[in-house]
Amino acid sequence: MVKVAVVKQFVVVSLIVAVVTVALAAGLESLSLLPPLASVQGVIIDWLFGLHLKLIAFLFALVIVFMLYSIVVFRRKAGDSGDGMYIHGNTTIEIIWTVVPTIIVVVMGYLGVVTLRDVTASSPDEMVVEVTSTQWKWSFEYPEQGLTSTDLVLPVNRAVRFDLTATDVIHSFWVPEFRVKQDAVPGAVNVLRLTPNVIGKYKVRCAELCGLGHAVMLADVRVVSSTDFNAWVGTETARLATLDTPEARGEQLYLTQGCQACHSLDGTVVVGPSWKNIFGAEELLDDGRMVTVDDDYIRHSILNPGDQIVDGFQNVMPTNFSQILSEQDVDDLIAFIRTLKD
Repeated sequence: MVKVAVVKQFVVVSLIVAVVTVALAAGLESLSLLPPLASVQGVIIDWLFGLHLKLIAFLFALVIVFMLYSIVVFRRKAGDSGDGMYIHGNTTIEIIWTVVPTIIVVVMGYLGVVTLRDVTASSPDEMVVEVTSTQWKWSFEYPEQGLTSTDLVLPVNRAVRFDLTATDVIHSFWVPEFRVKQDAVPGAVNVLRLTPNVIGKYKVRCAELCGLGHAVMLADVRVVSSTDFNAWVGTETARLATLDTPEARGEQLYLTQGCQACHSLDGTVVVGPSWKNIFGAEELLDDGRMVTVDDDYIRHSILNPGDQIVDGFQNVMPTNFSQILSEQDVDDLIAFIRTLKD
């Protein structure tokens, strides 16, 4: 009789666990935890994510249902002063709760390896985009097209290989809709592959805390048709060919070197002082001195950013511009800043 009662209780608990698991899994799926999918690689990633959610729902239900059922059914009854049934152990159950989790871990590990293999598989006609990350900007170079851009423009349904690196600290390239992420490490090149399959606009985000401007380290992503991509290449090539004045080249450097992440052009204070009307202005430094923002001050601030900090701002400007920018680049930036006066 005892065994029959135990079996009945086990059946009841199993049915409750099944019902709760299905309800939890359905509820989690209805929450739309992920943004809309926009890459071929994301299909298997989303499937694996959904499998994880179902497994988590089952394990949660298994623990909670057994615990609550035991509290309600096996609680001490009124007037019951005796001890509960003594259970010495059950070898069969111990084997089950050891073997089953082991099988689950092995299966999930295998699925993870298969997913990683599929996501990182190369394609013979993949387009290369060289991604350089610097506090706090992204730069995208297209070797085949001979272009460098601060926006990431990709043709739909074409495989892309990203060669990622960083110039200062570790960053991480992440577009949530593509479902893939890869660190960009100074002195190394990491490869990330994906095939965007939905035309639209997205954002590149840095998923590795990289300093004060981490939250604003964004870049626009546009997935377009092949025709529109070729048109963009032609337009950008023509535009870059017209950068024949110091002011125009300086504005391009402002965009491509990430200056806009810290310095606005409209007077808004971001991480650093706005460039609007800054040329010729008198500024108070954090050491109490007053300086005039002229050619020499701007040049010194770019090449030696920690020497003369404007009062009220932190010393967070990257220190590697002396290796990145040529003397002509600095002159062009100064020429551009000169134009930002009312």
